[in-house]
Amino acid sequence: MNGWEHAWAALTGTAAIPAAFAGVAWGMLGGALPGISPSIAMALLLPFTYGMDPITAVVLLGATYVGAEYGGSIPAILIRTPGTNSAAATVLDGYAMHRQGRGGEALGLSLMSGVIGGLAGLLLLIVLTGPLARVALLFTPAAYFALGILGISVIASLSSGSVVKGLMAGVAGLMIATVGTDPLSGVNRFTFGRPELLGGIEFILVMVGVFAMTELFTQAGLPEWEKTRARDTHIKLPNWAMLKRIKVALGIGVGIGTFEGVMPGAGGTIASFMSYNEARRWSKHPEEFGKGSPEGIAAPEAANNVVAGTALVPTLAFGIPGSNSTAILLGALMIHGMEPGPLLLAKSPDVVYGLFGGLLVANVAQLLIGILIMTPAIWLVNRPKPYLLAAIYALVFSGIYTIDHSLFDLGVVLAAGVLGYLMRWFGFPFLPLVLGLVLGYMIEANYRRALVIVNGDHWVFLRDPVSALLLGLALVFIVGSALRGWRSARRARAAEASQA
Repeated sequence: MNGWEHAWAALTGTAAIPAAFAGVAWGMLGGALPGISPSIAMALLLPFTYGMDPITAVVLLGATYVGAEYGGSIPAILIRTPGTNSAAATVLDGYAMHRQGRGGEALGLSLMSGVIGGLAGLLLLIVLTGPLARVALLFTPAAYFALGILGISVIASLSSGSVVKGLMAGVAGLMIATVGTDPLSGVNRFTFGRPELLGGIEFILVMVGVFAMTELFTQAGLPEWEKTRARDTHIKLPNWAMLKRIKVALGIGVGIGTFEGVMPGAGGTIASFMSYNEARRWSKHPEEFGKGSPEGIAAPEAANNVVAGTALVPTLAFGIPGSNSTAILLGALMIHGMEPGPLLLAKSPDVVYGLFGGLLVANVAQLLIGILIMTPAIWLVNRPKPYLLAAIYALVFSGIYTIDHSLFDLGVVLAAGVLGYLMRWFGFPFLPLVLGLVLGYMIEANYRRALVIVNGDHWVFLRDPVSALLLGLALVFIVGSALRGWRSARRARAAEASQA
C-alpha cells in the first residue's frame, strides 16, 4: 500500500478519528490551565494508552499536542496568563485586544492562525520525514551511537541555562537508563535486589513524574490565577479582509516555526517570540504592536502550531525528539514496541501514515472544537486551584496504577517528581534528562555493537565518516554554547562594573 492507502486504512479501521477529536478537546482544556503545558497534558494521558492499539495511541497524543498549543492562548488572551510557554508572546497583543472589548476577535485570530499553522506544519512533516529517514538508513552502529550523542548535545546546548547543567542532566538520564539488565550480557545492574527493577526504570514513570508531578508541586506554592467571565468566551473568526491583513504575519510564523521545529530543543516558545519580533519589523502598522495588533497574535500562534508538526520530523526520522511533547510521543512509540528512527517508516508505515492522517483530522477538528470548548475551558479555569490540583493528582495516580497495578511504580513517579522539582529549583533543564533516558539503550547498545565488530578499536567512531561528522557537530554545539555563555557572563560583569 502507498501512504494514502495506509492513512485511509488507519482512519477507517481504527478509533483514530474519535481519538483525534478527544485528543484535541483534552489538549485545549489542559492548555487552558496555566502551567499545564502540552507535554504535561500528554504525560497525563500516556498511562491510559497502554491498552490501545498503536495507531490510536499516537494519534491521541499527537492531537493533544495540537489542541494544547491553541488552548494555551485562551488564558493568555482573557486573563493575561499564558496557559503554555509558547503562548507567552500572544499575551502582548491578545490581552490588549481583550481590554478593548475585542476578546472574541483575538480568540478567533488565535484559532484560525493555529489551524493554518498546524496544516502547514503537517504538510512539511509529510514532505520531510520520508527523505530524511531514507538518508538515515545508511547509518552503521557507530553512526547511531554518534547520532544519540549529537541529540543529547544539541538539546543540552540549546536548553535554557548553562550547557554544563544540560549535559549533567543528559548524563543523569543515561545513568537511569543503565538500571536493569545488561542488553548484551544479561547481567543485572543497579537493581539492589528489587525484582521490579530487573526490566529497568520505565521512562513513562520518569516522564510523568518529571513533567506532571513537578508542575503539581510547583503550582501548590503559587497563588491562585486570575478569573474571567463567561461573556468573554464568544469567538469571532476573522473575515477575508482580516486574513489578507495578517497574511504576511502568518507567512513569517510558518517560516520561523518550520526552522525552529526541525531544530531539536528549540521549541515553540523561541519560535513564537522570534515570529512576533519579525512580524513587527515587517508590519505596515508596527505602532499597533503591544496595543492590540492582529498581526501580533497571528504570527506567534502560527509559529507554535507549525512547530507542533515540524518538531515530529527529527522524532520520526532520527528518533531524536524536538521538544518535551515529542519526547512523550517518542515514549509512546517505544511503549508499543516500535523503535523511532530510520526503520520506523519501513517497519511500521501504518502507524506513521496513520499519525499523519490523525493529525490532519485533528487540525481540521480544531476549528469546530475550538468554538465548542470555550465555555467548558473557562469554567475549568474558574474552579478553585486546590480542587483542580487534587483532580490531576488522582488522574496521575490512577493512570500509573492501571499499568501494572504496582505501588512501586507510584513511588518511582513521586521520586521522579521530587527529582524534577529539585532540577527546576537549581536550574537544570528537563529535556536532556528525558532524552538521555529514552536514548540510553540506543547509545549503549550501538556503542558496544560497534566495538564488538572491530574487536574493541575505538577509532571506529572516527573512521566512520557519518559518525565522525555527527561527533564533530556535537563538539561544535557544546563549544559554541559554552563560548556564548562565557561571553554573556563577561558582558554582564562589564555592565555591573560600569554601573558601580
